[in-house]
Amino acid sequence: MNLFIDYDFKTVMNNTNEIQKIAKKLKESSSILFITGAGLSADSGLPTYRGIGGIYNDNNTEDGYSIEEALSGKMLQQHPEITWKYLAQVEQAGREASFNIGHEIITKFESLLPRVWILTQNIDGFHRAAGSKNIIDIHGDIHFLECTQCNDKFEIKNFLGFEMPPLCKKCDGNIRPQVVLFGEMLPTDKLSLYQQQLEQGFDIIFSIGTTSVFPYISAPIYQANHNTLTIEINPSQTEVSSVVKIKINEKAKDFLPQLWAAVSL
Repeated sequence: MNLFIDYDFKTVMNNTNEIQKIAKKLKESSSILFITGAGLSADSGLPTYRGIGGIYNDNNTEDGYSIEEALSGKMLQQHPEITWKYLAQVEQAGREASFNIGHEIITKFESLLPRVWILTQNIDGFHRAAGSKNIIDIHGDIHFLECTQCNDKFEIKNFLGFEMPPLCKKCDGNIRPQVVLFGEMLPTDKLSLYQQQLEQGFDIIFSIGTTSVFPYISAPIYQANHNTLTIEINPSQTEVSSVVKIKINEKAKDFLPQLWAAVSL
């Protein structure tokens, strides 16, 4: 699937000056860091947990827990049936969705520059499906599961046919998704890789579709040196909006194709 070829370039460019500035910097650069959040996947029709269009707009789930309690490491240990019930709802809500043109353009940049990395908070696997390789999915991927007893690991396309809560076919142990649930620590291997890449520095850092409320998400923007161009693509104001050098008040699916077209010329 190639969404890029169907993009309507008749769309008026509302950020011509910014596009020219970014395109010029891109042509002089060798490295990019893309930081992505729920806003990028929302462009694919994937609902967020809360907020406008969210799955859980009310204070509590139907079982009386907040979604943060239901999808917590503690709940998975004590009542796995509760956690898996809502994991299944989250997976089902996004089952028919796929990567969008924003993901695809980010993948194209990997073929353009020598060093391109993606730090994503999203657990949907859309970056991987779009063809990106250098991904730090800091919160994991809902399609990868593991046994808490024998550590067997496997990948699935969706949760169809799963008994809830699922048990390991090898040892009958409890299965969990390889995602960071509420109250759990970030994976040390991914944190180490993330730190290694940050220490090398980046010529350009994009913050796309994230509120940047977590310190490890906003840190690259705050710590960027004066030679690094920092850009936020988000129609909303966020924690880093006043810090970035260029703020684009658009969705990634609208802005990134215009930027790619400018770079390709």
